[in-house]
Amino acid sequence: MKKNNGLLILFSILFSYAAKTQAPIVQTVNGMVSGTANGTVQIFKGIPFATPPVGALRWKAPQPLTNWEGVKECTRFAASPFQSKPMPFNCWTEEFIAPPEPLSEDCLYLNIWTNGTGSREQKPVFVWIYGGGFVSGSAACAIYDGEEMAKQGVVFVSINYRVGAFGFLAHPELSKEQNNASGNYGLQDQIAALKWIQQNITSFGGNPAQVTIAGQSAGSMSVNALIASPLAKGLFHAAIVQSGGLLGNLLPASLSTAENIGVTFQQKANAISLANLRQLPATEILKASQAMGMMRMGLVSEGYVLPKDLVTHFKEGKQNQVPLLIGWVTGDGSLFGPSTIKAAQYVKQATEKYTSAAKEYLQFFPGTTDSEAQQSQQKFTLMAFAAYPAHLMAGYNNANSYIYQFSHVPTDKPGFPNYGAFHTSEVPYALHTLHTWQRPWQQSDKIVEETMSSYWLNFIKTGNPNGSNLPKWNAYKKQPGDILEINAQTQNKPALLAKEFAFLDANGGIK
Repeated sequence: MKKNNGLLILFSILFSYAAKTQAPIVQTVNGMVSGTANGTVQIFKGIPFATPPVGALRWKAPQPLTNWEGVKECTRFAASPFQSKPMPFNCWTEEFIAPPEPLSEDCLYLNIWTNGTGSREQKPVFVWIYGGGFVSGSAACAIYDGEEMAKQGVVFVSINYRVGAFGFLAHPELSKEQNNASGNYGLQDQIAALKWIQQNITSFGGNPAQVTIAGQSAGSMSVNALIASPLAKGLFHAAIVQSGGLLGNLLPASLSTAENIGVTFQQKANAISLANLRQLPATEILKASQAMGMMRMGLVSEGYVLPKDLVTHFKEGKQNQVPLLIGWVTGDGSLFGPSTIKAAQYVKQATEKYTSAAKEYLQFFPGTTDSEAQQSQQKFTLMAFAAYPAHLMAGYNNANSYIYQFSHVPTDKPGFPNYGAFHTSEVPYALHTLHTWQRPWQQSDKIVEETMSSYWLNFIKTGNPNGSNLPKWNAYKKQPGDILEINAQTQNKPALLAKEFAFLDANGGIK
């Protein structure tokens, strides 16, 4: 009886506070948080999910929060992870880029959009993980707004994680500190956020037993890694993988390789020890990172967060087996810039890579002219970066997998180059956030947005993207190899790239 009286008093306090401030109030395991409301949607921005990883906690696994008194105001985005100053470039206008400030190592916060606080109904949860090549990015990008999905009965969560050297430095001294492994601190941040969601999302109207993780580019590779990681077991129940895989030619570095990069980084930073590195200002860490050139830091197969042999791990079915929605954008093949390879060089490389099978390879990726060779190189890049890894992941998965290709070219922005269906262009269509991207949208764009976001919502709610008034999307099987092409006329494409996949399967995959 006393326990019930205590709950009544707590609810009375919360109701009284909300009535005075017109702000939604939620009790988390660490303390109360307040947000804002826009119609039926309650919005909480900048909720901490781990202790700030600063000072002695730099390059440590994220640590649990300490409790707080009173109500923490969570009405604006927290700082984005420390990185080079975010600036628009090429096709990626400001809507796709992190706010230029604030940037901070104190960045482990998440954001929630829901219309379920105070409701007994537990809604499916959607967790968005941003891209940025593991060196940049933020949950505060305009196109990652979660309000529209929340209106459709989903609790939308976006999370921050450490990037660059702050999130992925491996080093022999660091390996001695944690399970004979180092690196992947940013990935551990993502796992910490998923654990926080398991503990707290019910209070925001979400169902902790119905969590879908999703990400694009480096966010997609993060989802790949979470599917592989034994530390993420049970923390999610479905996954959406947009443009980026780890089973092609972008496998994580080995621990020894990553540690060697870390030693070089220490030299660039003019630091005599790990303790010295931890004392350096964040600006000096960033400066040393920039001096590394092409020696970038990212995911590490260190045997703790990620298995040492990722391919064998998937082949043996040891990954977290969940329904998958997975695919790519046709412009992913141009992510690293246009190809300038000449026909003779292209044919030579094909012969070196595929030897006796080179003739067959050149049937699928021809190179009789310079132009044809360049187009085939772009196609092969797409296969290596996203398409072939999607094919492999679906093949290793016991649950249903649904594969798509996004081919829609967004309406032109006046006075701006046409980049086609470029890398990341599908995200606002999937998240129903075209309104955050400033272009003169046409009816064809609206149709694609409605179609794609409906598939995503259905998958989040049921593990199956299909629904009424949508073209049928068949689960992927090697035969017949159905892939859904998302465009103004969305349709199933039987055997799209099936011959190319079969060739790679028979000849050692991506080389």
